[in-house]
Amino acid sequence: MPLTDKDRIARDQSAPRIVVLWKALTALKSVVSFMNTGAHPDDETSAMLAALRFRDGIDISYACSTRGEGGQNDIGTETTHALGILRTVEMEAACDQLDLRMYWLSESPDDTIFDFGFSKSGKETLAKWDRARTLARFVHIIRRERPDIICPTFLDIPGQHGHHRAMTEAAHTVMDLAADPAYSDCDLPVWEVKKLYLPAWSGAGQAYDDDLPPPPATLTIKAMDEDPVTGWSFARMGQQSRVRHATQAMGRWVNRGEETDFPLHLVRSRTGGPDTGLTSGLALTLGDLSAPEATEHLANAQQNIDAAIVAFPNQSEIVKRAALALTALDRARAILGKDSEDAIGHKLDRKRSQLGTVIRIAAGVAVTGAFERNILRPSESVGIRIDRHPATVEVSPVLPAGWSLNGSTVTIDEATYPSNPYPDTYLPGEPEAPCLEVTLKTMGTHSTTRVPFETAPVIIPARSATLTPGEDVINSAAENRTIMVRLDDVGPAGADATLQAPEGWAVSQAGHVFSLEAPSDVSPGIYTLALEIDGAPARSVQRIQHHGLPPRALIRPAEVRVRVVEAKLPDVKVGYIGGGNDRVAHWLDRIGADVTDLSKHQLNDETLAQFDTLVIGIFAMKFCPGLAKAMPRIHDWTRNGGTLVTLYHRPWDNWNPEATPPHRLEIGQPSLRWRVTDEAAEVTLLEPEHSLLHMPNEISEDDWAGWHKERGLYFAKDWDPAYKPLISMHDPDEAPLDGALLVADVGKGRHVHTSLILHHQMEKLTPGAFRIMANLLARRN
Repeated sequence: MPLTDKDRIARDQSAPRIVVLWKALTALKSVVSFMNTGAHPDDETSAMLAALRFRDGIDISYACSTRGEGGQNDIGTETTHALGILRTVEMEAACDQLDLRMYWLSESPDDTIFDFGFSKSGKETLAKWDRARTLARFVHIIRRERPDIICPTFLDIPGQHGHHRAMTEAAHTVMDLAADPAYSDCDLPVWEVKKLYLPAWSGAGQAYDDDLPPPPATLTIKAMDEDPVTGWSFARMGQQSRVRHATQAMGRWVNRGEETDFPLHLVRSRTGGPDTGLTSGLALTLGDLSAPEATEHLANAQQNIDAAIVAFPNQSEIVKRAALALTALDRARAILGKDSEDAIGHKLDRKRSQLGTVIRIAAGVAVTGAFERNILRPSESVGIRIDRHPATVEVSPVLPAGWSLNGSTVTIDEATYPSNPYPDTYLPGEPEAPCLEVTLKTMGTHSTTRVPFETAPVIIPARSATLTPGEDVINSAAENRTIMVRLDDVGPAGADATLQAPEGWAVSQAGHVFSLEAPSDVSPGIYTLALEIDGAPARSVQRIQHHGLPPRALIRPAEVRVRVVEAKLPDVKVGYIGGGNDRVAHWLDRIGADVTDLSKHQLNDETLAQFDTLVIGIFAMKFCPGLAKAMPRIHDWTRNGGTLVTLYHRPWDNWNPEATPPHRLEIGQPSLRWRVTDEAAEVTLLEPEHSLLHMPNEISEDDWAGWHKERGLYFAKDWDPAYKPLISMHDPDEAPLDGALLVADVGKGRHVHTSLILHHQMEKLTPGAFRIMANLLARRN
């Protein structure tokens, strides 16, 4: 679907051609390549990378192990695989800002290399990821990108995230494996990384608490200056990239004078000689490359590149010089021997691509393409529109296998696979098909570059539908036994859709809405209801799209998972206040609680008086307008007999330890010290007789079984004596933490604060979470 005019205007405004041209020219300065490595989207060292790329012209890349599936989500309710897809798209947008070449170790939502949640151990992480597979993928990326330098973002030391530690440990190992011709888990040609650096700064902060000091700096990347054309500091350019990580609340304003340099510690070098700078011992430009048979042509190419940069902003001179450089580069490439080809061929390819981009931009060529629709199925056709300036420029659509073009119509073959939401590579300026190929002839030389479509369409399976809900719960302690399932986006059109229910369940259908009735004596457990379309198993489609990002889709087997749980409910009216980051109100409603969503209501005395219990969802203090201002009124309501339940918050979520809760309650940070990552950690009852553990449900060991990802995070660190900690837990070899579940009498009412990830456990249909949550709603006895 074409962008709106407003979207096009916003894109145009954010990328003036003169700035785009300058950024493209800076890429020609150097042939050195630098790979940053990390474990999650947003682990990249953005400001340092901006300085390396836009000031020094160094080719930058990022190797990341996971898609961040275990992270939090500040902009929606996507979790796990859906969140991984969203964070992948965000990372690609971040790469566009830095011209950062992106490589993922994780190749699919079901990959063993997965963000399974916070870990405190690199060894545990590599065991879960499969150490051999992790190394094989990392070696594949090194041999494909062929960086001169690799540098992890974090240190492999206690107090650091286990995923970070695993990637840093692996970086040391793959430096040898990538150069070893005997290594059999990767069939790409060997590559010898020349240098390995580590950060010589601490990774401690809001989340982590490095136990050991960083290694001494052997050199420093200066990054406190600014780009001469835009006037942006490299810190600000870094933040223009980081703000794309919206799910993680990234992006902050950096005032002038607040920029930092980046000290690095050289761990290992194969260059010989002193390491006085990042590029010491490396060929810096085309003219420095070792290829005796092509020395004259490479020097000529470099002279013209230097002249093109000096010519800025004279666009006609830039076109001339870039074309001359491209001619010299092609002559050099034509006479390279095998040894030179193996050593520097990839660097010449990169410079050829970069020169083509400079020529296209400086020549004033503008090409855009758009599809009429963003979501397509096999056997469907869609119109495309291509706009070009000047009108004579040669533009050709490049289509994936199974796509065909007839005039201005693209048809998707019936055997075409669904789009991959986890592409393993993203190279800005080198888009994969579908894209547009632009060919120019300038001063006798041809250059071909690729331009992406405004939005690449997503291919979904032929037999597919969106099921709402995909997960549900039946509370055997309540009366309701009915589940309503709605199908949307059913394909193919006019298909016969049926939902296969367990034996004994009654099913009725009205169009694409199913009503399922479980037996009155339905047993606890998980039930799976599979969708068939035209008698064959179907696939479900979860569309993932936020404004400003291209669409993706999570494709899974089409089924509804239903958990039958017995959760007795207190006789209370519940008000829920959320910031849009959890679905607690939905799940309370599904188990039969009398709940009203107050997130967008005015919280006056009349409103509050209608409820016995208020639940404040995760991050709500940050994202629910007016909530912080309403807390004194809510405290009064609590003192008058109300039950206030607050779910976990981060210290920076407008949580004021003195003013947000009725009594002082401080949340611990860095979060690594105040969380329990072992989802099976033993739970010790500190107040075994307290009513919250017995009424209306008797909480037992069974309720702590089968948890997903972790027990909880952002535990309370310190609190007023009015609060009683009810439970204690800890990760292996660590001291107990008592701040997961606190309760305090407040006048006639009470406040319950929990850092247990109950919202997440309910999404995963963990039975104990529903029973524990039901108890937290109860009135004070």
